[in-house]
Amino acid sequence: MEVLIGVDPHKATNAVAAVNERGELLEHADFAANRAGLRALKRWAKRFPECRWAVEGASGLGHSVAQHLVACAKKVVDVPAKLSARIRVLSVGNERKNDRLDALYIALAAWRGERLREVKEEEHATVLKMLSERREDLVEERTRALNRLHRLLRDLVPGGAPNKLSADEAARALRRVRPRSVPERTRRGLAWELVRDVRRLDRLISELGRRIYEAIKESGTSLTEIFGVGPLLAAKIIGRVGTIARFPTKGHFASYTGTAPIEASSGDIVRHRLSRVGDRQLNAALHIIAICQVRHGAEGRDYYQRKLEEGKTRREALRCLKRRLSDVVFKRLSADSDSTIFAAA
Repeated sequence: MEVLIGVDPHKATNAVAAVNERGELLEHADFAANRAGLRALKRWAKRFPECRWAVEGASGLGHSVAQHLVACAKKVVDVPAKLSARIRVLSVGNERKNDRLDALYIALAAWRGERLREVKEEEHATVLKMLSERREDLVEERTRALNRLHRLLRDLVPGGAPNKLSADEAARALRRVRPRSVPERTRRGLAWELVRDVRRLDRLISELGRRIYEAIKESGTSLTEIFGVGPLLAAKIIGRVGTIARFPTKGHFASYTGTAPIEASSGDIVRHRLSRVGDRQLNAALHIIAICQVRHGAEGRDYYQRKLEEGKTRREALRCLKRRLSDVVFKRLSADSDSTIFAAA
């Protein structure tokens, strides 16, 4: 008899519930969310020789326990929190909950045959996502440091500093400053500290850029063959998409990227409206590619011009191009998914 085990993960504990093939509760338990607790969970699960696992938020709070189970050759599916909450309301008619009940409803959500994402071992995409997000964090930190430096230079240098400020330009300006009061000396000292911070961040960003370039080269992806896609943008796309196999068709992928228009028809009137859902970071990446192709006369520009000739506005033509680019990216990622490097990473 196959058993389905639902896992409700928390920072300190993991609540689990086992149900049989008829959806009946067999047993539930709680385990600490540490190494000893994971070992105890494995020993507890041995009483069910044939079992599958359903983990809520396997990409978030349940990432650790889900990856541990996958590493032990267990079949694991990811249950969205909204789905388990819906099952809870439909099952009892109210929102009564606790950790053990949540684990039961997570198992029932998977037992009812919902199309859920199967959790796999982390791939090369995870590395690219971590590197890309780290670089974005550093760029944001550098921007904040430069903004603070701008404010200090505004009060130290007549006319302030240029808009496109660098650490070297700020240093040259500070060398010409001769403070006459304690506040000015303090302001100048803080400005020098920010210059050092910006230089440190410049080095870290440059090093991360080099690591991302090497990681993209190692991945063997063909995304960089698309006009407008460099190593940094390719890393962002691959990192956020993860496993392309989770999208059955290019239409599903377009919906995920927010480039597929939403039908808003009524009666004999057929119309569509702009989609505001989906991964906005991926949508922004496709927007950058589209802008590059339109501005630099790549193959996307011809398609863009045809849409303008059909009577569409510039924004509408650009959205059409983004939808087309979504299909191109999907095709490239699907071809790359067969790469041995992606599979083994």
